[in-house]
Amino acid sequence: MAPKRQRRAFGALRKLPSRRWQASYTGPDGVRHNAPHTFTAKGDAEAWLNAERRLIETESWTAPHSRNTVRVPTFAEYAASWMQHRDLRPRTRVLYEGLLDRHLLPSLGDLPLTAISPARVRHWHNRVNTGPTAKAHAYSLLRTILRSAMDDELIERVPTRIRGAGTAKSARKAHVLTPEQVDAAAQAIQPRFRALVLVTAWCGLRQGEALELRRKDVERLPGGTYVIHVRRAVGRVRGDLRVGLPKTDAGLRDVAVPPHVTDTLTHHLAEHTGPDAEALLWPAARDPEAHLSQSTLAPQWARAAEAAGAPGTRWHDLRHTGATLAAIAGATVPELMTRIGHSTPAAALRYQHAAQGRDAEIAEALSRLANPSK
Repeated sequence: MAPKRQRRAFGALRKLPSRRWQASYTGPDGVRHNAPHTFTAKGDAEAWLNAERRLIETESWTAPHSRNTVRVPTFAEYAASWMQHRDLRPRTRVLYEGLLDRHLLPSLGDLPLTAISPARVRHWHNRVNTGPTAKAHAYSLLRTILRSAMDDELIERVPTRIRGAGTAKSARKAHVLTPEQVDAAAQAIQPRFRALVLVTAWCGLRQGEALELRRKDVERLPGGTYVIHVRRAVGRVRGDLRVGLPKTDAGLRDVAVPPHVTDTLTHHLAEHTGPDAEALLWPAARDPEAHLSQSTLAPQWARAAEAAGAPGTRWHDLRHTGATLAAIAGATVPELMTRIGHSTPAAALRYQHAAQGRDAEIAEALSRLANPSK
């Protein structure tokens, strides 16, 4: 049975036995013209017909076969070139390669860039079978690559228009420890990790930033307090620990250590850190030149958090705690961005909102102090 042609006000669509769509129309020259390729989605075929109709209406039409056009690369071709010429951190490059291989190239790789329409993006997005975070990351990467294609004048507009698709809502709400819980956890953990808990919490460091700190990165100021120079981070890339730059450019920063942490940090430097400038502050137990592993730190933290009355909290909650406490102490959004190493205000605003919620609890506590009988 021959494929059925669908009549339209302009042009015609035909679904082929291959389940792809063919588009054609009769031009001003009285000749029927077919699209140069077939389409996976019906909406993409309709978009091609609409573009041809606009050319006719604006009197800029020429027969498709006579146009002197440059071959448009496929998404796979352009993405490969984009990755090759992009300056990416090792962990980011591995992440992007995984997103392309697993979620983008199987569905979109063979399509010319001009064939990726909003309808095709929605179709792909609805069929992505992965968790919300990976799905948001894949969509964000697709949007970034297509924006570059638009800048290169390969496409007229970016077809990624799904509102909120690039943002994943965390299924787990970050937990903010109280200052008392932070101190209790530091006292409950092994002594060689005590300063690590306090520095991570009160300075808002990422785990990889803290575990790559070396003696040369900790500067004693004339007044006796410290400033930490965050210049590197350690992370796992394809199973191996590698040292590189912090997660963002804003991660390169200097962080003042609160005075109440000074004594603990001084003791740690004297008792648990080698004298060399390159000595890691928190190395592996059996090799002072090797980084502390997550498999060693995680159970230590789990027991300490349990003892502090904060069971189930993650190590990253210490960073969240430090940022929220800084907001409670009055840090502005720009100040928070500088202290925690964020390049956009979005994360800092989340800590501001958390601080506002905490402020209501503080206000109630102040009232109880003012009126102890009530």
